[in-house]
Amino acid sequence: MTLASRLSAFGRYAPDRVVRNAEIETRLGLEAGWIERRTGIRARRYADPSQALSDLAVAAGEDLFARNNDIPRDVGLLLLATSTPDHLLPPSAPLVAHRLGLKGAGAVDLAAACAGFVYALVLADGFVRAQGRPAMVIAANLLSRRLDPMDRASSVLFADAAGAVLLTPTKEPGCGLLGVDLASDGAGYELVHIEAGGSRRPFVEAQDPRETLMRIADGQALYQQAVAMMSASAQRALDQAGLSAADISRFAPHQANGRMTQMVAHQLGVAPAAILSSIEHHGNSSAATIPLTLALAHEARPFAAGERLLVTAAGAGLTGGAAVIGF
Repeated sequence: MTLASRLSAFGRYAPDRVVRNAEIETRLGLEAGWIERRTGIRARRYADPSQALSDLAVAAGEDLFARNNDIPRDVGLLLLATSTPDHLLPPSAPLVAHRLGLKGAGAVDLAAACAGFVYALVLADGFVRAQGRPAMVIAANLLSRRLDPMDRASSVLFADAAGAVLLTPTKEPGCGLLGVDLASDGAGYELVHIEAGGSRRPFVEAQDPRETLMRIADGQALYQQAVAMMSASAQRALDQAGLSAADISRFAPHQANGRMTQMVAHQLGVAPAAILSSIEHHGNSSAATIPLTLALAHEARPFAAGERLLVTAAGAGLTGGAAVIGF
C-alpha cells in the first residue's frame, strides 16, 4: 500500500499585544469602522519588541507538542515558511529546530510569501512519502516591523502570528494530499515588494529607511489577481483529487481579507458553512494564516477521519497554490 502523510497535530501562537482598528483608524485619520467594512478585520496581534521571528515559530511548535504529549520529537525535516527571518543570513529554521529539540532534523527556510505554507506542505508531504519519517511545517511572520505606519494599504491588514502542523507517515486510504496545484505569475512581481535589502537594491549609507518597508503598489490589481490565482489553483487541485467543492468538509483559504475569502469560496461553490476564518481577530499574517486557522478550527472541532480539507493561497511574486487534504 502506498505511503502517505497525515496531518496529525496542530499548534499556534499569536503575540499578546492586541491592536484594535480604532488605534490604526485614529493614526490614519479614517472614520470609525472603515477597516472592518473593507477587510473584515477587527483586531490583529503585534510582537513585543523583545521577540524575533524565531521566537514566534518556536512558540507555535511548542504549542503543538504541548497539545500532543504522546508525539515524540523524532522529526526528520522542519520547513519554516516565512518572509521575515531573524536575519538575511543564516536561515532561521536551524535555530528553531534546535530550540524545539528536533535533534538530527533537516531544517530550512522557505520564502513563498503568503503561499509559503502551501508550498512547504507539499514539500513536507514528499519527504514523508520518500523517507517514512515525520515532517513539521511552521509558517510564521513578524510583519509589524515591515510596515510603514502611515501607509494605509498595508498597515490596516498585516499582523504577527505563527502556526505549525506535523505530518506523519500513514498507509490509511484517503489520507494526505489528494490533489495539489502550485502556480506563479511573475508579471505581478512588483505588486507587493520591499525595495531595498536584496541584491537588486543593497543597503547603502544614508538610505531612506522606508525602502526597507513593505509596499502594496496596486491594491485593486493585487486583490483581483490573487482571487483569480487562488480560485483557479483550488479548482485544479480539486480536479486532480477527483472531487468537487461539494465534497469539501472545510475550506481554509489564506486570510488576506474577508472579502477575498468570500469571493474565492463563491467562485469555487464552497458552502458558507465550510469556510474557516481567523481574520477577524488575527488579521493577515501572510503564510501563517492557514496553519493558524487550522489550529483554531481543530481546537474547536477536531478534524475527523473522512473529512476533506481544501487550502489555497496567493501572494507576493505572484506565487500561489492549493491542496486537497484527506483525514
